[in-house]
Amino acid sequence: MSQRRITLMGQLGDVDLRLLRIFRKVVECGGFSSAEVELNISRAAISMAMSDLETRLSMRLCQRGRSGFRMTSEGRDVYDATVQLLAAVEDFRTRVNGLHSRLTGELNIGITDNLVTLPNMQVTEALRALKTRGDNVHINIRMAPPNDIEMAVLGGSLHAGVVPELKRVPGLDYLALYEEQSALYCSDRHPLFAREAPSVNEIAGYDAVVPSYAQTPEIKRVHEALKPMASATDREGVAFLVLTGSYIGFLPTHYARRWSDHGRMRRLAPDTYEYATRYYAITRKGRPPNLVLESFLEELEQCVAQTRGQ
Repeated sequence: MSQRRITLMGQLGDVDLRLLRIFRKVVECGGFSSAEVELNISRAAISMAMSDLETRLSMRLCQRGRSGFRMTSEGRDVYDATVQLLAAVEDFRTRVNGLHSRLTGELNIGITDNLVTLPNMQVTEALRALKTRGDNVHINIRMAPPNDIEMAVLGGSLHAGVVPELKRVPGLDYLALYEEQSALYCSDRHPLFAREAPSVNEIAGYDAVVPSYAQTPEIKRVHEALKPMASATDREGVAFLVLTGSYIGFLPTHYARRWSDHGRMRRLAPDTYEYATRYYAITRKGRPPNLVLESFLEELEQCVAQTRGQ
């Protein structure tokens, strides 16, 4: 059988590699529907990518429709070539990274707000260790809401993120870091501040600020016991309103300590109003080799192990 020659117009670029990776995953999953979860993109986006690849290659790679997914003979040849090409690309990256006796490059990391005051802040120690390993590493930190961080890690604009566990996102790997304790507070301007032991019913009668950012169902139920009369998009906003003396609200205990230690805030009904939030470091599944990122994750895992051993 004669071999058909594939002619790519112009140079092979990043766009071609992205389309070929999608094509490989579609073939390995046996169709568009199954590939949706693995690629974490919509079926429509996969279909568009396949059409773009077929246009760039000037050939039909697969049949799709009501009868299901089936590769053409040309598609099988392109798939075999794709597997070899992508393996060679990964081998090239690994070899080049291995040439660096010292780390060089960037680490782009997204972090949820107000975590820097946490005791045993493993991220801080891991970043310090990373900088020690490579003076030429450039660290970029982006403070953002958890959902924005997740999307940026999936999209590749962030290498890693630190977010609370709300729900597991397909396409992300999770490394457990720590639990953050939160409690209910009022300020020294609030009527409850001078009450020795206010009851739960009494506390529930006062105006409260509740978070408008995403929370787990368990944490939402804790807030439902309060009288919601204000909202805030982050913990700093909650603190602003609590400090007015007009509201009570939940704050992380490590974050509120800057006021409670100086008598400006008081914790209310500690045996009733409290909850824990688990935080994780996230990275993208199937991410390309990145020596800086892998070094950071290695340091982070060591910091976590040391904290748990204390």
